Amino acid sequence: MQVAVVTFDGFNELDSFIASALINRCRKDGLEAFITTPVPVITSMNGVEVTGQRPMEFVTEADVVLIGSGVKTRDVVADDRLLAMLRLEPSRQLIGSQCSGALVLARLGLLAGMPASTDMTSRPYVEACDVTVLDTPFHAEGNIATAGGCLASQYLAAWVITRTLGEDAARSAIGYAAPVGEVHETVGRVMGALHAGEVALS
Repeated sequence: MQVAVVTFDGFNELDSFIASALINRCRKDGLEAFITTPVPVITSMNGVEVTGQRPMEFVTEADVVLIGSGVKTRDVVADDRLLAMLRLEPSRQLIGSQCSGALVLARLGLLAGMPASTDMTSRPYVEACDVTVLDTPFHAEGNIATAGGCLASQYLAAWVITRTLGEDAARSAIGYAAPVGEVHETVGRVMGALHAGEVALS
């Protein structure tokens, strides 16, 4: 199972790297994440240059697609060429967004009739897309999930792992990354956020 962590120029390192690193704790179980970029080399909001692991075309074959955030997301959603590369299929893919990545999902029509989580800076722009923004760090309905706040990327990663490998695998990955002495507390908080934020669809 392959995960495309879609990462644009001006990206937030915490969003893309935390999700990717946590998911790749499960590589031995057949779940692997790749930083997926529209151009070979992109630069983060803090000037870190990163070489993409997969081109944007990879999103069509990935089992999971996570849309990261950054300071140029409004430029991304105004670029029809970039959006055309994101041919997503929620019927067969798990699709998630981190912070301003919710703008991308909204622009693609994937949040129609669904509330979302996003960061405080992005909130007015997401609301301008007629999407209700929740005061929660994580929200999921069916195969679509949104997370708000940089460190909420751990919730997005845990959701992906839970949906693909099961809750035990997610608990293990989060527990491995948790601060020493806070494993039980961290795992409980992350899994609690998932259970509180996931809406079961009939």
